Amino acid sequence: MPGPRLRTAAVAACLGLAAGPLGACGDKPPAAPRAPAVATSAADAGGMAALTAAARKEGVLNTIALPSDWAGYGELIDGFQKKYGIRVIVENPEGSSQDEIDALKEHRRDGTAPDVIDVGGTFAPGAARQGLLTPYEVAPYDDIPDEQKDPRARWYNNYGGYVSIGCDAKRVKTCPATFADLRKPEYKGQVSLNGDPTKSGSAFAGVYAAALANGGSFDNIQPGIDFFAELSRNGNFIPVESTPATIEQGRTPISIDWDFLNLGYADEFRRKGADLDWRTSIPFDGSFAQYYAQGINKDAPHPAAARLWQEYLFSPEGQNIRLGAYARPVLMKSMQENGTLDKALAEMLPTVEGTPAFPTEQQQAKAGRTVDRKWAEAVSG
Repeated sequence: MPGPRLRTAAVAACLGLAAGPLGACGDKPPAAPRAPAVATSAADAGGMAALTAAARKEGVLNTIALPSDWAGYGELIDGFQKKYGIRVIVENPEGSSQDEIDALKEHRRDGTAPDVIDVGGTFAPGAARQGLLTPYEVAPYDDIPDEQKDPRARWYNNYGGYVSIGCDAKRVKTCPATFADLRKPEYKGQVSLNGDPTKSGSAFAGVYAAALANGGSFDNIQPGIDFFAELSRNGNFIPVESTPATIEQGRTPISIDWDFLNLGYADEFRRKGADLDWRTSIPFDGSFAQYYAQGINKDAPHPAAARLWQEYLFSPEGQNIRLGAYARPVLMKSMQENGTLDKALAEMLPTVEGTPAFPTEQQQAKAGRTVDRKWAEAVSG
C-alpha cells in the first residue's frame, strides 16, 4: 500500500491534470442513478436509500400465490409492510406457479400484473426465455451459488426443501416412510399431492421424487408418472389437492409435499388444537430437493417496490424468516460464514443424509414436457 507522501503526490498530479480528460486519474465519476424500472441493482438506482424512497412513493407491491402458511410468507409480508410502509397485495393466494406465469402474460400492461413472482424451479427459466422477467442483482447476488441463479440475473433461488410424506397418525395406523410404502393396500384412498404437477411446482417435485425412487433419473421422470398411475389404478392415489383444510377434514390423510410445508402444518395444527397428529418423513428411496425462484416482472407496475422486496427476501432478516418456517435459505452457507445465520433455527431443520443434487435447467424442461403430455391420461385411466 502506498504511503502518505506517495498518495499526496498522486493527488497533486491528478489536480494538475484538471484540464485533461475526465477519468485520466482514478475511477470515473459515478453514473447518474437510473429509473427503478431499468435499474439492474440498488446501486444502479442510486443506492438503497434512493430505492427505498422510490418504493415508498409507489406505496404498493402486487404479488400472487403467496399463502401466509407457505415458507414464512405471512411473517415476511408483515415484516416488509411494517419496515417500509408499503402495502402488499396478494392475488390468488392458493394459486400455482403456472397461475403466476399466466398472470404475467394476461395482465402485462394493465397495471394489475404481479410485480414479482415466486415459482418452482421448472417455471422460472421458461418465464425468462419468454421475456417476462427483468435482470436485477440483489446485494448478495454473488453469494448465491451459480447453479441457483440465472447468469443474467433474471431469476434466482431464494429458499428450498425436500419432498416429504406428511401423515395424520390419528387416521393412519402406520404412517408410510417411503414411496414403496405407498403401494400398500392399507393406504387406499389416502395418498395425495399438493396440486396438479403440470401446474404446481411442489406436485411436480413429488413426481420427480417418485421417479428417483423407482429407477428413474433427472433425465427420466417417466417412472414417477407410472408410479402414480399405479397408485391411481389401485385406488391409493386420490385427485384431491392437499391443503391444511383438506388435511383437517380428513380428506387427505397422507400428503406428498415439501418438508417445510408439512413441518409448518404440524406446528399450525398444534397451535389450533386440531384433532390430528401430523407427522413428516423424508423418504430415503426418493430423496429430492429443490428451490423456489424469485423474479421481477419486466413490466412491473411498481418497479421500485419489486426490487426492494427482492432485497428484503435476500437480506439476513428475510432469510432467517425462511429458516424459522423450516425452509432452507439459499444463502445459508454464506450466512453461516459471516455469522448472520440464526443457529437455533438452523438446528430445527430435519437431518438429511448426503448432499442434494439438482436437475439442470434442460433436465427440468424435459421432465416438464413429459409430465405435461402424459400426466392427465396416466392418473385418469
